[in-house]
Amino acid sequence: MLTPAEWGIVALSLKVGGVAVLATLPLAFALAWLLARVRFPGKVLVDGLVHLPLVVPPVVTGWLLLLAFAPAGPIGGWLEAWLGASVLFRWTGAAIASGVMALPLMVRAIRLSIEGVDLRLEAAARTLGAGRWRTFATITLPLSLPGVIAGVVLGFARALGEFGATITFVSNVPGETQTLPLAIYAALQTPGGEALVLRLAGVSVLLSLVALVASELIARRMGRGMHVL
Repeated sequence: MLTPAEWGIVALSLKVGGVAVLATLPLAFALAWLLARVRFPGKVLVDGLVHLPLVVPPVVTGWLLLLAFAPAGPIGGWLEAWLGASVLFRWTGAAIASGVMALPLMVRAIRLSIEGVDLRLEAAARTLGAGRWRTFATITLPLSLPGVIAGVVLGFARALGEFGATITFVSNVPGETQTLPLAIYAALQTPGGEALVLRLAGVSVLLSLVALVASELIARRMGRGMHVL
């Protein structure tokens, strides 16, 4: 059984992962639609930048976030000047780091779903008088929704397991930024912390497994739906 403090770690991890995915979803969808439907110079470069967090060390991503959101950074300075706020050493910073790391997986899943939508259906809707936005809302979005859901689930699983960028960006502050991976790391550095590691690792594996199974089921359903179309 988990102690109240350990349940707090689990709750914080779920909050950070949920906020990260929900805040990242509009950007992920916009990037996925742009890469799937629009031809423009530098498209390969944009695609590479979107997927860069998958290949660079997470510590590098965290360091870049630290430079951007530090009080003297371009984003951190604006937040300090206009809102009097900072995300350093806060759970909101952990959510930002998790969102950045989850973004490539979300974009990939949503992009594949959008590319799977038959363009002839959209063309038929336009010939029947539907405008661009109505076609998007009634044809493109509903048909790509399974991929959107799969991307959200994959992004959430990735956010739950985020470690390197988070600890570099917002450190490991108990009760504020200490999510499951960071708590496991701290327990590994503590003599006699094996039991805590076992409990938290079990919860992490369970949550990640549930998310991955859900993503696979959604992907299969999406595949059957596209086959019927």
